[in-house]
Order: sequence, then structure tokens, then C-alpha cells
Amino acid sequence: MAEKLLEIKNLKQHFNVGKANEVKAVDGISFDIYKGETLGLVGESGCGKSTTGRSIIRLYDATDGEVLYEGESVHGKKSKKELKKFNRKMQMIFQDPYASLNQRMKVMDIIAEGIDIHGLAKDAKEREQMVFDLLKTVGLNKEHANRYPHEFSGGQRQRLGIARALAVDPDFIIADEPISALDVSIQAQVVNLLKELQEEKGLTYLFIAHDLSMVKYISDRIGVMYFGRMVELAPAEDLYNNPMHPYTQSLLSAIPLPDPNYERNRVRKSYDPASHNYAEGEDVRMREVSPGHFVDCSEREFEALKAGIIKG
Repeated sequence: MAEKLLEIKNLKQHFNVGKANEVKAVDGISFDIYKGETLGLVGESGCGKSTTGRSIIRLYDATDGEVLYEGESVHGKKSKKELKKFNRKMQMIFQDPYASLNQRMKVMDIIAEGIDIHGLAKDAKEREQMVFDLLKTVGLNKEHANRYPHEFSGGQRQRLGIARALAVDPDFIIADEPISALDVSIQAQVVNLLKELQEEKGLTYLFIAHDLSMVKYISDRIGVMYFGRMVELAPAEDLYNNPMHPYTQSLLSAIPLPDPNYERNRVRKSYDPASHNYAEGEDVRMREVSPGHFVDCSEREFEALKAGIIKG
């Protein structure tokens, strides 16, 4: 059994909007991430997946719940030294490779920022060589170090974002929709680079995206979110071949395939939350329907899902 790197327990992230309104962006989700794996997190825009990633890395202070990294709490009061140590272990690749890079800084200084903060280079020459090595790692060359971000294409800028994340030699990277702002032709290159880096460096990823086909390609397991809740979590192949929650079935029914006959006859499933017809106070939570396959459901739905598996 793989070792747990992260444990997320009943994580909640609520925001106050105005005087009386509260938005429950993340509303009590729990899951684990194991060393060396990629956990994909999918769902429609506004479902809370990016907020989940930002809460895990402490860009937001959690409203409630726990995030444990190697058994240590991420949230709560920490000294500057403790925060510095934590920030080195966990890094983030952001969605917009243009907005996330300081346009007034040269690539050399953007990538070396983490190296400087953590004192990883003993002198200027070593600092420079570390940046050159990182550029080579992400498929760029040392001549790029003296350029500014606006001189690069979208795919190249995202490679710079990856190099910056790798600069402090982290164990865990949250990739927050890292390919959504890129052309389709470039997306596969960036995802393949992430996979290669994972194999070389033993990295662990939380890969957040809304492109289900790409998530399947890179992920070992996939979690599906809907309005702040995790509704299904399963190994990637299992989730695609046997989706159990109606919302997951709806998402998968929307994936186009390069087959004209299939597309002509494809029926898109819609999801209506009211179809569950839960009684007041009914116990709805994540339950393990089959080994490693969890579904947010009531006891009644759980028994029906299990019966369906047995019959099948």
C-alpha cells in the first residue's frame, strides 16, 4: 500500500459575500493523496476544485477541517521557519501562465526567486547554473534566461511556471488547470512533460482540470466535485468505465469522441440534484461501493449501487 502524503479531512472553505450571504465554495470534503500518484480533480467551473487546491496549499485559511501533510497540520499558527519549510515541500502551477509571471522580471530572476528565498545556491554562479538546468529540464535553453515573459508563447510560459515550481525541489505540486489557457496542440506537450518529471523526480500531483479526457490520461485516481462536495472518487479507469454518481455520468456523457456515428447518436445525460429525493436528516456521505470506489450517497442508494454491481 502506498504511503499517504496528504490527508484532507472535512475541509470547508466558506466566503462571506455581502452582509448576509455565505458562499460554501468547499463544503466538507475528505480524501487522501498518496506519494508518487496523480490525483485528478474535475468538475464544472465554480464547483470548488481550484479553491480546494488553494486551501490545501494555504493560499486560503480553511474555514474548518484539517489538511495534514506527512502527518503535520498545514493550517493553524506557524512560525516563519515552519512556513518556509512547508512552502518548499509544496508548490503550485497556476492556470494563467501570463498573469502568474512577473512581467517586469527576467526569467533568470523569476525562476531563481525560490532559490534565493530558501538559500539553495552558495553563490551567483551556482544560482545561474541551477536556473540553466531547470530551463533544460522543462525543454527550454539557457539563452531564454535573459528574456522577459512577454517574449514567450503560452506553452513556453507554462514551462517557465513549471520550472519555477521545481526550483525548490518540492515533493508535491498542485497543478491548477495548467493547460486550460493553452492551445490544444500544446496541452499534450505540457501534460507529457509533467508525467516525465513525475517519473524522474518521484513527484506527487493534484491535477485540477475540467477536461476529463486529459485528466484520465495523467491521473491514477480521479475525484469529481459538484457545488463544493466530492461526489465520486475512484481509480481513473474504474471511474470512466463504471461511473456511479449521476453527476459523473452526466459529465462523461458530454465528452466528444472522434467518431461521426457515435457523435450523431450521442445522448447527453443531464443531472438534476432533486432526483435523489433525500428525506430530511438522511445520512448522505462518501461510501465505498467497491474497492477504492467511493460515492456520495445515502444508505438507500448505497445498497442499490452494491446490488447493481452484484447483478452485473
